[in-house]
Amino acid sequence: MEERIIIAGFGGQGVMAIGQMLTYAGMIEGRKVSWLPSYGPEMRGGTANCNVIISDKPVGSPLVEEANSVIILNKPSLDKFEGNVIKGGNLFINTSLIDRKSTRDDINVYYIPANDIATELENPKVTNMVMLGAYLEVTKAVSLESIYEAYGKVFGESKLNLLPINKEAMERGAKLIREQIKVEA
Repeated sequence: MEERIIIAGFGGQGVMAIGQMLTYAGMIEGRKVSWLPSYGPEMRGGTANCNVIISDKPVGSPLVEEANSVIILNKPSLDKFEGNVIKGGNLFINTSLIDRKSTRDDINVYYIPANDIATELENPKVTNMVMLGAYLEVTKAVSLESIYEAYGKVFGESKLNLLPINKEAMERGAKLIREQIKVEA
């Protein structure tokens, strides 16, 4: 098994946090992993993306050019990374901030109104967790239990009180995917 992921958005959307959680979860499960962050020069609001690889074999290069899955949080990232999804791969689009559909018909595309769901949960900071939940529902790349354990490693002990709202956000993303798959069937 090898899952090659690109996560992209702008600074402050939690792009790096998703990548770190997936990487830690992979390590918890005894997998070989890599995490390669890329930032724009701005502290917040600039470009941000990361490459994550979760594999059963040693990882040769942390760079992901052909991704099994791409998680997109804003429109410039969709424009930049849509072409990096391999044929038959997965593209997750945050429709709260992206007003166009994918131009690809050779991939699986999932449309998630992540910001809207986070607003319904009364915490806009969990937008990334909605996307993470959607991604995990489709790929099962790592278990939810490993993600919950990784949460503490990424955010630290002082933020463990926020784990329940983050779990709820992930579940809402996963539920949306289950509903989309049911409609397509």
